[in-house]
Amino acid sequence: MAIDSRNLQVLANFCAAAADAMAFTLMRTAHSAFVKETEDFSCQLVTREGLAFASPRQFGAPWYSGIDYRPLLDMFDHYEEGDICVTNDPYNGFVATHSPDMHIWKPVFHNGEIACFVVGHIHNTDVGGAVPASLSRSLTEIEQEGVRIPPVKLVTRDGLNAFVVEVLRSNVRLPEQNWGDLNAQIAAVNIGERKVHEIIARFGLEDFIGGLEQILDYSEAQARAVLGGIPDGEYFFSDYADEDGDGGWPCRIALTLTIRGEEAILDYTGSDPQLRSSLNMPTGGRERHPLVMVGLTYVLKTLDPKLILNAGTLRAARAVLPNGTVVNCERPAAVGMRSLTCALTQVATLGAFARALPDLMPATAPGGNAIMNVKTVDRSGRPIMASIGPVGGGGGGTPMGDGSSGAGGFSGFLRNTPIEITEAEVPILFHRYGLAKDTGGAGRYRGGLSATMEFEVFAPGTVVTARNRNRSVMGSWGMCGGAAGKISQFVLNPGRAGEKALGNIDVVECGPGDVIRVIGPGSGGYGDAFTRPAEVVLDDVRRGAVSVEMARQEYGVVCDGAGIDVAQTARMREPLRPACTEIITLSPQMAAFEALWTRERYELLTRFLSSWPVGWRFFMKHRVFDAVDALAPERCADASSETVKRDMTKIFTRLRQEYPL
Repeated sequence: MAIDSRNLQVLANFCAAAADAMAFTLMRTAHSAFVKETEDFSCQLVTREGLAFASPRQFGAPWYSGIDYRPLLDMFDHYEEGDICVTNDPYNGFVATHSPDMHIWKPVFHNGEIACFVVGHIHNTDVGGAVPASLSRSLTEIEQEGVRIPPVKLVTRDGLNAFVVEVLRSNVRLPEQNWGDLNAQIAAVNIGERKVHEIIARFGLEDFIGGLEQILDYSEAQARAVLGGIPDGEYFFSDYADEDGDGGWPCRIALTLTIRGEEAILDYTGSDPQLRSSLNMPTGGRERHPLVMVGLTYVLKTLDPKLILNAGTLRAARAVLPNGTVVNCERPAAVGMRSLTCALTQVATLGAFARALPDLMPATAPGGNAIMNVKTVDRSGRPIMASIGPVGGGGGGTPMGDGSSGAGGFSGFLRNTPIEITEAEVPILFHRYGLAKDTGGAGRYRGGLSATMEFEVFAPGTVVTARNRNRSVMGSWGMCGGAAGKISQFVLNPGRAGEKALGNIDVVECGPGDVIRVIGPGSGGYGDAFTRPAEVVLDDVRRGAVSVEMARQEYGVVCDGAGIDVAQTARMREPLRPACTEIITLSPQMAAFEALWTRERYELLTRFLSSWPVGWRFFMKHRVFDAVDALAPERCADASSETVKRDMTKIFTRLRQEYPL
């Protein structure tokens, strides 16, 4: 069958259906709730060279639609029919990006020749390590983050590699759960292999392989067409994790987006140095690594919903990832919380594109959803380790409508686990799981509300982890006059004796009767809130999305559940507010931080840190921040270029004298 434009679309549909079948098999046979309910997994078909050309259309995580498996495929100089390989080592090929992500790949042979590979990953709830669920920002070395399996053949013509399985089972907290999920992965790639054979039987091997290249080329052309419609120029944006470690300073992700014709460069120079915490991203400096390109994928898909997502989508772009930074760390840096930093790269990408296309881009989603996990025991003493669902915000307000609530935005692929399923599997009692009032940023189009979860535990020694929590200090930014979203909260025993605000702590031990409440961060609003129709605000109040107080203070609408006080509302809204001249509305906390830590001050810091060995940079960053924090208030308030350069030069000179190498 010749591959013309019509048959190319047919082939692409067949390949996507094969990926769908893999995902459906994995989802329906997995043991852990995080795979079968939350759907933190991926499945792809990749070329013989490792480039993804098909992914599931409805299931799993979309981060890896453009993944390149070549570094793993090249680990073996010979494959035989029936081989299945596995790894979860972040520093071996830079495809697996933290230890819970178990990647698996299988060659598909046709008449003795490899036609393609079927691949995928799952996020294991636990792979051992220092803390239950294996991940915490407090961890400082990769060795603390659980068992790591180097690239190895798990299955050969001789059968299962029992030693690899035993190593895995012996180092995790719930071996049966991990073993069940691994079997589900094996089933998924076997289904993918069978589906590929069916496709080859329809198209023939030569047209199948040739068609894959055409699919990639077509996606590249689509992406270039989108980029070609964006004004040429440089667009800068930066955003921050609340802490670069326990009790630390903010962690910065800086991005300079350059658009030149139909190409894009994402330069992350100015991002923080490699951290002594687990927020580091192990990208290996690869210029199209999915962790730093997924934000671009989201933007391109938003601008062209017909875009076919695969590795061809990313050919029109490349990333600059300075070595020894948080976006390109060196071993033995801990990397378990790389998903939080990855979310910030998505936020920064959206912010940069928002400066280029303010009339098309939404306000930001939080980029810091908490993945809640519980390690406990039931009444019989049986150990239980389970993910009980994500708690985050929704989507930011858009130029056309309100953001989605509870889910959406950057992490819209994460499904919630119904509380009935969680309570059946985990001995906890939910007090509440729903949406949190007043959390979405005010605007003509309101930001999405955050989710909230409250539950009670019943066993001593229960450990609750809240992976990826962020936005407890700096809220999600708004657009074109829209307000920032509200910050997140994490509380032990709310409203009870011993109530404790946990801040950004992500691991907490609980006892019988303890209650945990987590409220995710809200999303930013779009446009002036005083231009939101009063009747719509009243509807928000009636539905419990907005309180009477917030309606008055942030929307200028005086109302109660019965109706609107038209006269008072008119008086509240009468003074005309000046038109917003800023594209992006930062939260007050972020605006205050950037008033001190200006772009110029950060550029000086970046140059200073780059002159130190990688192992010194995080230490020196903290010494510089401490020194700037100690400056007299009037010195901090003076942001003139001359003053900033003079103060920073003095600090750098003193530190070089204090710590000579």
